[in-house]
Amino acid sequence: MNPQFEALNTVVIGVSPDGAESHNDFICKYDLPFRLLCDEEKVMLTDYDAWGERVRFGKKTMGVIRSAVLIDGEGVVLRHWSKISDAGAHPQEVLAAVAGE
Repeated sequence: MNPQFEALNTVVIGVSPDGAESHNDFICKYDLPFRLLCDEEKVMLTDYDAWGERVRFGKKTMGVIRSAVLIDGEGVVLRHWSKISDAGAHPQEVLAAVAGE
């Protein structure tokens, strides 16, 4: 777990339509510091507008739309970032939101 998120009592969870075996390989390969959930039926992804038509390399396909949702301890959505373009920089934006900046 990222110590900055931990210090703010924040849990990070990723969601992907891939299966558990694929997730295990991905988690090991990239040494992910957070839990990755399987959503093979794309229920959660659809509910959070994280599954749909996207353009990749000039071609329209259906797939995961990288996004993030900040949810409080009561289950209330506080913020939704859709179509994240810079995954490397995005965690700092989320940390700022969690910290109330």
